Amino acid sequence: MNKVRITAIRQTIYPDLMAKYENPIEHTCDVREGQQWISEKGECPVGMCPSAWSSMREFVESLARGEGNFYDGWMKNPMSAMISCNDGFRPFSFYIEVIE
Repeated sequence: MNKVRITAIRQTIYPDLMAKYENPIEHTCDVREGQQWISEKGECPVGMCPSAWSSMREFVESLARGEGNFYDGWMKNPMSAMISCNDGFRPFSFYIEVIE
């Protein structure tokens, strides 16, 4: 199986949505831009946010199996994907790619 690198690329924050819909919370996301993890055998890497993993798991598992070319040519690198976590207030975009 392929190893898959997961890189936190960018976080988008929606303060207007937070103010309107979110209850105040003390602790949110621990992910930082540039942070990387390696998935082996399509498994969740140690330290990966469970919510982010839930959003990308199927893509990582597919890439680990050697599958790719999602949505018929969506990505320039067919053995990669750009996936965002499911936090509607401060989502992170993750680039996932097969590595040698």
